[in-house]
Amino acid sequence: MVHPLLTRIDHVGIACRDLGQAIELYRETFGLEVVSLESNEEQGVREAMLAVGPDSGPDSGPGSAGAGFGGFGGYVQLLEPLGPETPVGKFLARRGEGIHHIGYGVADIKAALAAIGGTSGGSGGSRVSQVSRGGVRLIDERPRHGSMGASIAFLHPADLGGVLTELVQPARTV
Repeated sequence: MVHPLLTRIDHVGIACRDLGQAIELYRETFGLEVVSLESNEEQGVREAMLAVGPDSGPDSGPGSAGAGFGGFGGYVQLLEPLGPETPVGKFLARRGEGIHHIGYGVADIKAALAAIGGTSGGSGGSRVSQVSRGGVRLIDERPRHGSMGASIAFLHPADLGGVLTELVQPARTV
């Protein structure tokens, strides 16, 4: 039996110009609470993870077994750029505020990258891989640090219907 690589929808990443205002909007409109607030210099963002649903509190973490939509919870990830030349800063300049990416949970991020990219991890870090099986290029050939200690990697949006796709493995199984 073939097991799917993606185990759940982990989060929706939303680019915003003002993180504080966006947090208040989601808190006041939907009653969502912040479970994590951090800066990620490597990715050039300040970010907030807001819990959605009953099982997405601070102990479930991105990519955890209990996280994901469909009654099990998940997250809204609000992303504010640290500067205009960061990926999210460039996104805001081109497209304005809105959905930036979708994060999907995976059980084993290295295995998922190998299956999607046809490699065993490569050596490129954060560069677009030219090696791909099924026409999907890897932005990250190796996992990197993500929200709340998760291990993450991105797939090229041009190969996935215009959707920037993030793979997320929770910190507790890394």
